[in-house]
Amino acid sequence: MNTTDQHEQRWLTLAVCCLSLLIVSLDSTIVNIALPSIRRDLHTSLSGLQWTVDGYVLVLAMLLMMSGSLGDRLGRRRVFRTGLALFTLGSLLCSVAPALGWLVAFRMLQALGGSMMNPVAMGIIVNTFRDAGERARAIGAWGAVVGVSMALGPVVGGALVAAAGWRSVFWVNIPIGLIALALTWFYVPESRASKARAIDPVGQLLVIALLGSLTYAIIEAPTRGWHSTITLTLFAVSAIAAAALVIVESRRAEPLIDLRFFRSAPFSSATLTAVASFAALGIFLFVNTLYLQNVRGYSAIVAGLLTLPMAAVAGISSPLSGRLVAARGDRIPLIVSGAAIAVGAALLLDMSPHTPLAQLLVAYAIVGLGFGVVNAPITNTATSGMPRAQAGVAAAIASTSRQVGVSLGVAISGSLLASMSGARFTTHAVWAIMLGCGLAVVVLGVVGTGRWAASTANRTRHLLHREGAEHELVLR
Repeated sequence: MNTTDQHEQRWLTLAVCCLSLLIVSLDSTIVNIALPSIRRDLHTSLSGLQWTVDGYVLVLAMLLMMSGSLGDRLGRRRVFRTGLALFTLGSLLCSVAPALGWLVAFRMLQALGGSMMNPVAMGIIVNTFRDAGERARAIGAWGAVVGVSMALGPVVGGALVAAAGWRSVFWVNIPIGLIALALTWFYVPESRASKARAIDPVGQLLVIALLGSLTYAIIEAPTRGWHSTITLTLFAVSAIAAAALVIVESRRAEPLIDLRFFRSAPFSSATLTAVASFAALGIFLFVNTLYLQNVRGYSAIVAGLLTLPMAAVAGISSPLSGRLVAARGDRIPLIVSGAAIAVGAALLLDMSPHTPLAQLLVAYAIVGLGFGVVNAPITNTATSGMPRAQAGVAAAIASTSRQVGVSLGVAISGSLLASMSGARFTTHAVWAIMLGCGLAVVVLGVVGTGRWAASTANRTRHLLHREGAEHELVLR
């Protein structure tokens, strides 16, 4: 194969990986716009809608890291193709789900496939693009797909729901998934890690117990009671699982979550920033969709068009954020992101059925800036200073933290709405939590990027080196 053919194959491989990211990311925003229609058609409660979103997000959060290890061990192309097949099958089954329980189960099947796609796809990209400049452009294109999917989701979802009902939002994944499967066969090379990370089944089970019990308790508490035996038991299980996870992971040679990473202030701040910012995203997408359609009475397509300022600004600011990180570091984009999320939430604090449309659109655009700017500094802060052998794991933890944030945002906001069922849809508490998330991102952006933070990252790097990590560093 000559140089030109190799170049074309590399970029076709990137295109396949970007298609996988597109359908996994698109599924978050496109399904949110269909929630009111799902509620009417399947006669489900608010908690049922929460599970429609969180069933998907939770499985992603639980399995992302293990799936990356499976790709390294069994072959990235093999695991990637399996993930594509499961996601496509799950989408087909979601489109014919006869009841809510089936829909949530099929959403979890989708997420199982999605967990095998995105972390493995990043491994494929890094392995395919050996030149540093080409790899940077490839990762930049990969990241831009998130912004594109956010922009397309509400509009495409609204149009599909208006034209053919909520089941049609799952149809869009099927042709894309089949095309990606065919292209994978011809253009994606097989690769494995020279030394695959060990599978950590105990750590994986503890993560499932922690996230599953915590989310279930928050979602079901308004119905079962915050002081009921089942709710308190679930909170206790999550606390025990968290404590056991710390003990077990600290004693493993190759843990699922390397607790030594958290000695680095930049890494810890990146993890918390991911949780806070994506909790805000989960709150916004879940609550705003219900507000626009159930309270304002807009159709799905109009609701999708109204959120376009948020998605458009996010799509434009996302690649610009990467350039800003490269030129000026992580602190400025993190502060801008947190401030924008907080200001946007502040504009929504007095939301009512009669809030001026202009106020909503301005708030949406500002919120979009916050979400668009935050991704690049999260990944960069999480991986900066880490040995190259550990950078992928650090990035995977950051990605998992994003999904955890979304699931907690949906769970908390839905529970608050359920608790306020007799109140006006002003939801001050919901937007106040989102505002607090934005302010937390600002504080973490300052704490995690100063000289003291850099010194903790250096100490962590040297610790990892002493304990056998590779000496080649991921530079800022």
